[in-house]
Amino acid sequence: MIMTLLFALALISPLKSMNDYPIVLVHGFMGWGEDEMGGYSYWGGKNDYIKMMREKGFNIIETSVGPVSSNWERAIELYYQLKGGQVDYGKLHSEKFKIIQKPKEKFYKGKYPKWSEEYPIHIIGHSMGGQTARMLDYLLKQEFYIDQKTRLKEGSDLLGSSKTGYIKSITALSTPHNGTTLAEIVTKTIPFIQYFVGIAGVVGTNFYNFDLEQWGFSRKPNERWSNYIHRMRHHKAWNTKNISSWDLSLSGAEKLNNTLQLSSEIYYFSIVTSTTERKEKSQFHIPVKGTSIITRTRSKILGSRVGYWSDGRETGEDWYENDGVVNSISMITPISKENGADPSSKFSKEELLISGQWYWLKIDSMDHWNIIGHLVNKDRESRSRSFFLSHIKILRDLPRN
Repeated sequence: MIMTLLFALALISPLKSMNDYPIVLVHGFMGWGEDEMGGYSYWGGKNDYIKMMREKGFNIIETSVGPVSSNWERAIELYYQLKGGQVDYGKLHSEKFKIIQKPKEKFYKGKYPKWSEEYPIHIIGHSMGGQTARMLDYLLKQEFYIDQKTRLKEGSDLLGSSKTGYIKSITALSTPHNGTTLAEIVTKTIPFIQYFVGIAGVVGTNFYNFDLEQWGFSRKPNERWSNYIHRMRHHKAWNTKNISSWDLSLSGAEKLNNTLQLSSEIYYFSIVTSTTERKEKSQFHIPVKGTSIITRTRSKILGSRVGYWSDGRETGEDWYENDGVVNSISMITPISKENGADPSSKFSKEELLISGQWYWLKIDSMDHWNIIGHLVNKDRESRSRSFFLSHIKILRDLPRN
């Protein structure tokens, strides 16, 4: 009788350990939300991966943060989009960069108001979205003070108190943990949003927002798209370190890594993408067959481009492999000048996963946009779709809090 009961419990226990925590999707630089781009999904394009995942029974929450904003501001927007309330970038931060601390346009109802240690989330961030997820964890764990002497705290719910256990896992898809040697080109030329506007078949003018109200910047009534982009590209924010171009650079990412430390209770995953191969009799990399025309040019540039940190250090030949936007080696694990590399190991289905370290998985012949279902041929779309479904099952099998 006792053996029968033990056997029954053994069968039931895996089901009990399965969690049903929401999976929060965070887009990267120049990304967009579900109400933009005429319904053309950032996650899957016309194939709409969110719809696919929801039809499989997964609880998916799509978010939309500032597409060119700094990770600090994106993470704060992410918090209030989930929890609800008035975005508050913090008094000290706002005064330092001369921005509006609480832009009235950024008040959110909340997509997951009960978010807490008891009801945590998984975060999947694409590209810069992976950095944003780590920044959010940092902001949750800290208490920020307006005045250290008087111990006067920031007044917001996020910055004024510390919170633990809110995040179960962070998955970084094609994320430039250590920056990209193409940062200044990618952030200044707006290389892909124009293309996606075309293939989305967007009609009208209100299909995209740069969400820079904190800078006092917004789209004028009936303003032409070309003029809107021109004004954004020449905005004063680009001359500060409170913007995406700095966070995506080698030196900016390194500074982030000096601050953003691993949390012992979070499971971390890095998905490394590559669409190049080493050129014969050369140290440089070239695009593999099947790489899209849109990605091919930039993958060639990255494949032979040396990057520099602000102190004069330069990247080596191991930085040439890339996915058309980010150097593949930069996607494995964050490295800081002060603490070295975060602990990491190659993902294996047979290995027991532990929290507080990175597990990385490399997907070859997959570029920066293929992994989320864009610019794909039949093979790459199939592998991208399969990855999402299999990875979400891995997240669901992590133990409950």
